[in-house]
Amino acid sequence: MAEQQQFCALLNQLMSPDNALRKQAEETYEGIPSQVKIPFLLESIRNAAAAEEARQMAAVLLRRLMSSSFDEVYPALPPDLQTGIKNEILLSIQMETTSSMRRKICDLAAEVARNMLDDDGNNQWPEVLKFLFESVSSQNVGLREAALHIFWNFPGIFGNQQQHYLDVIKRMLVQCMQDQENFQIRTLSARATASFVLANEHSVPVLKHFSDLLPGVLQATADACYQNDDSVLKSLVEIAETVPKYLRPHLEPTLQLCLKLCGDTNLGNMQRQLSLEVIVTLSETASAMLRKHTNIVTLTFPQMLAMMVDLEDDDDWAVADELEDDDFDSNAVAGESALDRVACGLGGKLVLPMIKEHIMQMLQNPDWKYRHAGLMALSAIGEGCHQQMEGILNEIVNLVLLFLQDPHPRVRYAACNAVGQMATDFAPGFQKKFHEKVIGALLQTMEDQANPRVQAHAAAALINFTEDCPKSQLVPYLDNLVKHLHAIMVVKLQELIQKGTKLVLEQVVTSIASVADTAEEKFVPYYDLFMPSLKHIVENAVQKELRLLRGKTIECISLIGLAVGKDKFMQDASDVMQLLLKTQTDFSDLEDDDPQISYMISAWARMCKILGKEFQQYLPVVMGPLMKTASIKPEVALLDTQDMESINEDDGWEFVNLGDQQSFGIKTAGLEEKATACQMLVCYAKELKEGFVEYTEQVVKLMVPLLKFYFHDGVRVAAAESMPLLLDCARVRGPEYLTQMWHFMCDALIKAIGTEPDSDVLSEVMHSFAKCIEVMGDGCLNNEHLEELGGILKGKLEEHFKNQELRQVKRQDEDYDEQVEESLQDENDNDVYILTKVSDILHSVFGSYGEKVLPWFEQLLPLIVNLICPQRPWSDRQWGLCIFDDVIEHCSPSSFKYGEYFLRPMLQSVCDNTPEVRQAAAYGIGVMAQFGGENYRPFCTEALPLLVGVIQAPDSKTKENVHATENCVSAVGKIMKYRPECVNLNEVLPHWLSWLPLHEDKEEAVHTFSYLCDLIESNNPVVLGPNNTNLPRIMSIIADGIAHEAVKQEDGCSKRLANVVRQVQNSGVLWTECISQLNEAQQKAVQDLLNAA
Repeated sequence: MAEQQQFCALLNQLMSPDNALRKQAEETYEGIPSQVKIPFLLESIRNAAAAEEARQMAAVLLRRLMSSSFDEVYPALPPDLQTGIKNEILLSIQMETTSSMRRKICDLAAEVARNMLDDDGNNQWPEVLKFLFESVSSQNVGLREAALHIFWNFPGIFGNQQQHYLDVIKRMLVQCMQDQENFQIRTLSARATASFVLANEHSVPVLKHFSDLLPGVLQATADACYQNDDSVLKSLVEIAETVPKYLRPHLEPTLQLCLKLCGDTNLGNMQRQLSLEVIVTLSETASAMLRKHTNIVTLTFPQMLAMMVDLEDDDDWAVADELEDDDFDSNAVAGESALDRVACGLGGKLVLPMIKEHIMQMLQNPDWKYRHAGLMALSAIGEGCHQQMEGILNEIVNLVLLFLQDPHPRVRYAACNAVGQMATDFAPGFQKKFHEKVIGALLQTMEDQANPRVQAHAAAALINFTEDCPKSQLVPYLDNLVKHLHAIMVVKLQELIQKGTKLVLEQVVTSIASVADTAEEKFVPYYDLFMPSLKHIVENAVQKELRLLRGKTIECISLIGLAVGKDKFMQDASDVMQLLLKTQTDFSDLEDDDPQISYMISAWARMCKILGKEFQQYLPVVMGPLMKTASIKPEVALLDTQDMESINEDDGWEFVNLGDQQSFGIKTAGLEEKATACQMLVCYAKELKEGFVEYTEQVVKLMVPLLKFYFHDGVRVAAAESMPLLLDCARVRGPEYLTQMWHFMCDALIKAIGTEPDSDVLSEVMHSFAKCIEVMGDGCLNNEHLEELGGILKGKLEEHFKNQELRQVKRQDEDYDEQVEESLQDENDNDVYILTKVSDILHSVFGSYGEKVLPWFEQLLPLIVNLICPQRPWSDRQWGLCIFDDVIEHCSPSSFKYGEYFLRPMLQSVCDNTPEVRQAAAYGIGVMAQFGGENYRPFCTEALPLLVGVIQAPDSKTKENVHATENCVSAVGKIMKYRPECVNLNEVLPHWLSWLPLHEDKEEAVHTFSYLCDLIESNNPVVLGPNNTNLPRIMSIIADGIAHEAVKQEDGCSKRLANVVRQVQNSGVLWTECISQLNEAQQKAVQDLLNAA
């Protein structure tokens, strides 16, 4: 008894507000063995005389114990204690008189039941099922409630008996949903129904069988909302998210109910927003189904816009110097976010015509709130209605710019917002068309000294505009921009000193940075105007409230330095580095959430780009804090639904629902900084190469585990990108060190290719892996690696074909429409991009290993052959041919044994309708001639007239065809060079010369110029012509090629071309004739060639 009392005291201490006492109690509790703990907890739950708070705590602790350690704890308990727990739980539910305590015990019962289900789906606790059936029909409302609560918490409780009891479950739920006397029972049965539907999301028969329960769920949703209970509504949102098809038979009443609730201003904001969330979620998860109900969709837009008008007057708004974070609970923010998502979900074709008139009316309303909402709505729909708005952009821009002169400052603010958003959504066309109007209007708005909040937002819009503005479009405005920005900066610096206000200055500093970033070297004349003031801010803005200003100024200085280049920046480089170093040494004093940290990290990387190798000396100072930030470990937690209620998302937690009443939580603070830091490490490795070698070991140890950092895509991308760069840095340490490093990363990279869930990240991982193989070369993969890689690539190719089939199935769906087709095309593009990466990896493997890897390749052969079947999409055939091109190029003559699979398709593809396929086939013919060997001779002969036919086609030089055509020209050259016996040189050479030079495909241009040099150096009479009459033409080909940068100075070919030109130069009269035929650019190119060689 005394021990039980001690345990009760411990429970009370676990709830103590005193942190030290609570922490000590937690340690004591953790130290008690489970076998001892469980009877104490059960006794505490049973003890009706104890305080309810302590009893609830005991129930929660026992549930957590069962949730986290059931498999370790329960089987080890004596059988009588196991039986005791189960009986005690059911008895406690029956004896309990308070509903909140009963719910806690029901949660415990559900948790034990969940763990009692064996692998075959047998419930090893039959008594709980018997209890459910008896309780749900009981006259005692508390017991009916308990049965529903357990079923809601664990709808899979019937295990493999579910099908057998399906009608009983349905009858039980219907009966409870019709209980007119007990609101709580109706609500719980609706939630339990939703929970059961969600648990059976993949079972179409179950969903159909339960579809007639939905009207009851909708009725319960409405009833609960008017009782200030939004639990059923939340369940409806979950259904819309996970099983939208369940709603199809009753979609119209579902939408009507949500509209009614959303529009009812007597309800709380939360209920109204959740009602809207059902419709918004459906626009994302079942857009095609929703598009069929345009009559109701039309009515949602006035509701969203009405929410956006729900703003409060605030006299100090325009002069506020601290920006409050958006109040995400406010109707205005919720309405705007909903509008953005619905426009993206349903597409502009449907949305713009429905909303345009509403927005126009709002913009004419005398009440500022309506004009504000109209402009914010225009900003919100830009992404989703992109295509449709592009056609009327001129009209929209002219309209929005008028509101930059609206009498109300918050409307002017909203107009700035719309301009900034359009500058991002419609870049760079927006900048090209409207630069004159927009720059002038924003600069004028930035003069609004009485309303700093508007000034700052105009500066923010200018940042958006300049970020994506083509340099040529911005340069003519530089004088005017700089004049305005400098004048405002001077005034705002004075205000900072006199009043301490900084909001506008923060934005202006970033505007200057953005202008410099776009203008690049054209910013040099303005450098001295800004740099002294910027340095002054960094030196003096040391107070805590000026951290953001200081961070942005550091960013601005580094961006200006990068823009103007090393020569100009060097005069200040030393000062700036000292300022940065000083901040860096104070780094250890900075708080974790200090905004300067991420600005500093990025600034160092820019300084590295500016200073190049000279930056190496600063690495010892920079790397410590950078590694610390890159090593941030986020706070994570696995919580069940009951625990979730005590944690607030506003505290920086985000949750992912894992199903089965469990959620995964992560505290997002520091994640962006971590991603930035990892990206900067990539930058150092890239810029400093062997200068970074001292740090390769610690960086690789950090980065390899981060390939599995699923909390942030950017971190995984940086980790993947770093791998080949780190190998490059480590080369100077010799082959042994390099191989050790490669062994450390190789396994993880291969596994990441197999497990990476995000296609954008996956493509980066595959690209990096291919690059690593190129760095490491032959033998870098052992047999296990090759086997694993082969299996993964096979899986990727099989998935590629399976996804194509799934898309065909979706095209047969009753909701299929053109917007669905657009999203299917996007999916297809993603798939094809992954296919290109499979090709990259095979390219590296073939390039490194040569023909000895062919036996390994044979497991993939049937899949690659499938890619080049004539009925497959052109992108499949293109990449299938590219893979066979690599087989021919790197694995000949052995490649010929697969000729039966690819030779016919390759020859037929030379004349394919799609230029990309023609290009891949023509390249294949070229490498066949160059590397293939004797066996390929007849195929080179057969290919020649096909290649010539493509080159001589009337549209062969158009933009979309030119690459394929140039590959055909190069292939003809390779046949003549490597397989002269297959061709009549005297007949073909004059034609070939007439097709030169190649401009677009730089790689093939080098091959053709190299062959041209062979012919000239051997004094080929067909090429030179009688008495060298072809030399002017040859000179023009060379000059044109050099002018188009088809040959780079470092290519060996350019020296040979220079020698040819010199020989002509020495010929006197002929030289004059040759030069006189060249235009100015070509003459300059010839001169550059001679000077460089």
